[in-house]
Amino acid sequence: MADEFIADDIDRAIVEQLRYNGRATNQQIADRLDLTAATVSARIRRMEDENKLRVVAVSDFSAHGYNVLMEVAIEVDGRAASEVAKELAEFPEVFAAHLVTGRYDIDMLVALHDFDELTDLMLNKFSKVRGIRSMSPAIAVDVVKYKFDVAPIEARGAA
Repeated sequence: MADEFIADDIDRAIVEQLRYNGRATNQQIADRLDLTAATVSARIRRMEDENKLRVVAVSDFSAHGYNVLMEVAIEVDGRAASEVAKELAEFPEVFAAHLVTGRYDIDMLVALHDFDELTDLMLNKFSKVRGIRSMSPAIAVDVVKYKFDVAPIEARGAA
């Protein structure tokens, strides 16, 4: 298919270089991979145009003063879970909100500066959102893995 994306070894190597150093220039990547900068540029542009590659910055929570990482599982009643999730996602403390299967309807990841913010967030902010039946917070005591580069580019084929 013309619009099906098939990554080759060169595309994978370029992506790996960008994962290692997202600020690398096309020339630096080309030098490491024995390519021309024009080839690197063209391949990156093609992957971006086909929505197969997006270069983003990921910051460290603790570097920005966030010392509490928490998951909140939410049961919804009397309102569409998607509406509740969209409303919850508007809170600046929420950095990820997912509609999920299983006992809960929504799963969120929340970052707080310190535990003093927890009561206000749960009792004065989240609990005011219509449709929440229950909330089950779980505080992360250790981060074992935190990566955004886990999906191989082959897994992002055209839909």
